[in-house]
Amino acid sequence: MREKLKVAILGGGFTGMTAAYDLAKAGHQVTLFEKAEVLGGLAVGFREPHWDWPLERAYHHLFANDTDIISFVSEIGFNKIFFNSPRTDSLYKEGRNYRIIPVDSPQGFLQFPYLSPREKLQAGIILALLKFLPCLPLYEHMTAEDFSRKYMGEAMWNKFFKELFRKKYGKYAGNILASFLWARIHKRTKKLGYVEGGFQSLIDYIGSALEQLGVILELGTAVGGIRRQENHFIINGEKFDRVISTLPSPILAMTAAKVLPQNYLNRFSKLQYLHALVLILETDKPLLDGTYWLNIVTPEIPIMFIGQHTNFVDKKHYGGNHIAYIGYYLERDDPLMTMTAPQLLKHLNPYLKKILKNQYKVINTYLFHGPFAQPIFDKDFVKNKPDFKTPVAGFYIANLDMTYPYDRGTNYAVKLGREVVKLLIQEA
Repeated sequence: MREKLKVAILGGGFTGMTAAYDLAKAGHQVTLFEKAEVLGGLAVGFREPHWDWPLERAYHHLFANDTDIISFVSEIGFNKIFFNSPRTDSLYKEGRNYRIIPVDSPQGFLQFPYLSPREKLQAGIILALLKFLPCLPLYEHMTAEDFSRKYMGEAMWNKFFKELFRKKYGKYAGNILASFLWARIHKRTKKLGYVEGGFQSLIDYIGSALEQLGVILELGTAVGGIRRQENHFIINGEKFDRVISTLPSPILAMTAAKVLPQNYLNRFSKLQYLHALVLILETDKPLLDGTYWLNIVTPEIPIMFIGQHTNFVDKKHYGGNHIAYIGYYLERDDPLMTMTAPQLLKHLNPYLKKILKNQYKVINTYLFHGPFAQPIFDKDFVKNKPDFKTPVAGFYIANLDMTYPYDRGTNYAVKLGREVVKLLIQEA
């Protein structure tokens, strides 16, 4: 066996937990620092007394082809993931009325009412190529808008993609690279997975496994700064041989300012992000009938999506009540970011009444913010995003900016954790 290393991992989300597990299994001494009192990062759950299962603060599910996390949880002996095929629909406006249209299958696309047969054929051929071909260099030299207009036709962009991009990326929608569009089409599966007991049950299971392997979990412990001392790193007064940071790039730039070169850290200042705002409604009846995920594809309704969680996961786990997510990606200074849960619900109610047919009573509201949740995948992002290796030997980065061109998620968090450990051990 190679020399036993003392490794600090910054951040206790799925990337940090996976890296800690693989390093400890390889015989290294690991300390994981997490400023929150619990592990889990963006996947952490909360629980009400009348619920059997905790619920994620931000919506989570797996795709059937999320092989990295599926393989990892199988390896550690966790076998509580189930799959089914909930409906994904989109909401469009027709005159004064709103219409929910299925969009989660080739059949649904062929029946899409706002494209002609010729337009569907042209777009369908390109969608099939995106689904089955690898990511091409072309995609990083064109925006998603330009790619869609050129290869799928003007109508496909204007009637199918335009508002989806605007709801997700706001004023940056026209700058997003075609590589992101490829990843969205290439990755998605109709079959989705969820964890029995919520993702928190998996987080707790991994936490127990880490403790059994001797990983030191410094929960509720912020890293005030990092110093370099000869060939070691000093964190909160303790000496380490190696460091893996899973922190968001802007946070890392502040935390490692005395270790990493300033000209290197300046790259991160060119990265742009939107922040997640998630309102969770617990109601006596569902907001949506049958639909799990509803994209709001109309500018008149200022909502990105509604996710009826209990059309995917049985309501019995939440005291017989229904759970719905309403989500946004917003600028930090957006007025919605300062609202309380009741204030945001009051703001949304007139819009919800326009588009929802069901009558329901709100029992509880919950509001959560996710900083740096959505990177802006533009040309500057590709040039300046972090990589595993930094200019300082022994200091590694594995954060969710590196899931590009894919959307962030637990699958790629696990993948990053495993890949950075392989590199660290290879270079030891």
